[in-house]
Amino acid sequence: MTAQNVTNEPATPAGEGGLVRLRLDVSYDGTDFSGWARQPQRRTVQGVLEDALAKQPPGAALARSVVVAGRTDAGVHATGQVVHADVVPFSGEPTSRRLTVDERGVPDLDRMRHRWNRILPADVRVLGVRVAPEGFDARFSATRRHYRYQVSDAPYGVDPLRRHDTLAWGRPLDVDAMNEASEALLGLHDFAAYCKQREGATTIRELQRLVWRRVAEHDVHVDVSADAFCHSMVRSLVGALLLVGDGRREVAWPGTVLESQERASAVAPAHGLTLVGIDYPPDAELAARAQQTRNLRTV
Repeated sequence: MTAQNVTNEPATPAGEGGLVRLRLDVSYDGTDFSGWARQPQRRTVQGVLEDALAKQPPGAALARSVVVAGRTDAGVHATGQVVHADVVPFSGEPTSRRLTVDERGVPDLDRMRHRWNRILPADVRVLGVRVAPEGFDARFSATRRHYRYQVSDAPYGVDPLRRHDTLAWGRPLDVDAMNEASEALLGLHDFAAYCKQREGATTIRELQRLVWRRVAEHDVHVDVSADAFCHSMVRSLVGALLLVGDGRREVAWPGTVLESQERASAVAPAHGLTLVGIDYPPDAELAARAQQTRNLRTV
């Protein structure tokens, strides 16, 4: 299989033009990456993933570009990232006798996943790969994204084994106060105060979940879900709410910042954040969802 170039905009729908769309489920440790998106002279998740997909024997799968469900910033991790790639199926026999191809020209995807993971660095794994259902678009078909942010409020900082995915916070945190403050942020709002502005991009989002939990004596997690997130939105929300949790800000302050639509300066560091899941509708609704998502959001 060979791939045609694909950007982060919708590509040719699966099944059209002789193409086959693949869905890949991906996990990565973002510590040593300059974010998801390919950048010149920088190590990125997209870059190493595409390089691995391209380094295949003649006649095997070759993907030159992928479309991601949710771009992550430098240092942010993922256990539930989703990408798709449109590929041209085999028109003849594969050069490798060990590589079987089905009637659609699709090779043994379990074998392909094994090959990719042998090539990929240890901080990126392809967890699963399959032919995507009709109408699937990794980015635009998604109904919601789920993130988790992890914090340690231990007086000694953070366990050394968790230092790459957990923020050390030097003050005790009041989980009840943070949950109370979070309630004013839920729902459909213009999150301009909690987003890094990008020209031509809307900051209107529907925040569906924002729940803090103390999972151990000094470990606090917050689960955040929305239909989509604008740039730095989750880390900005977390940064503001941590100031409530340690008593430096009143419970009402995050809601006041939201209403002001003026950018807040409190942004939590990237390494505590992990993309943990992407939700999609039933297969029959994928194409309609993708079209709906492309429409500009308004309150």
